[in-house]
Amino acid sequence: MQVITLTTDIGQQDYLVGAIKGQLLSVDPALHIHDITHYLSPSNYPQAAYVCSNAFKYFPKESFHIIILNLFENDAKHILIAKYKDQYIACPDNGILTMIAGERPKEIIAIDISDQNTLLEFTQKIAEVVRKINDSATFSSLGEKIGSINEKYPLRATIGNNWMEGQILFIDQFENVVINITKVEFEEQRKSRPFKIVFKRDEVIDTIHNNYSSVFEGEKLAWFNSAGYLEIAINKGNIAGLFGLQGFNEKMQQQNMVNQNKWFYQTVRIFFE
Repeated sequence: MQVITLTTDIGQQDYLVGAIKGQLLSVDPALHIHDITHYLSPSNYPQAAYVCSNAFKYFPKESFHIIILNLFENDAKHILIAKYKDQYIACPDNGILTMIAGERPKEIIAIDISDQNTLLEFTQKIAEVVRKINDSATFSSLGEKIGSINEKYPLRATIGNNWMEGQILFIDQFENVVINITKVEFEEQRKSRPFKIVFKRDEVIDTIHNNYSSVFEGEKLAWFNSAGYLEIAINKGNIAGLFGLQGFNEKMQQQNMVNQNKWFYQTVRIFFE
């Protein structure tokens, strides 16, 4: 085991990220530890799944990915360790595992944390798992086989004959907006027809561009990003802030069922002609 990634919602203002790395390096000082991000939103699982799934796939086989997301929302009794596509994923049993994988991995074991009350006690348990893997332990010996786990799945676009509607998955530091519609899904539904991407009721984009240089500064554009997802942006602008667009999550969905005037700010519709 040489490569470990950390993806969390704990930020980097205090000592915790450094302490976790210290725990891991105490197992083996030769470990290569890489930060994916420490600024996940605890309530936005689709965002976390988008970040993790699109980063993890580029790492070498046998990499060990540690995810800390909404760890203390409930009284956790165990953590999950999964082996999926030749990589390890360690995370809470809160649904994020199946959100990332898009399915239930076949190999999952549980590590008891019923006596652990702090974040660093939780991560020490993971460090012990890393130690065992370094010592060539079999996967089944790392913990207890588990039957039922908390399962959540990625958001899918809603599709009609002449339209499709996607949710905002992610807003980056430049306030560019990523939608949960892939290029494959878009082309399958489009069928070579003209289209209009509509957001905030009356804002329209009717062209897919190759990149930001395809439009003038200050102009809106749509393109498919490196992960293959539809992205809308303003060249050298901040489309999310300018138009009040917000990332979709379950809590917002529940709120908008009461106040539907805000619903459209979390979704983007495409109309085909």
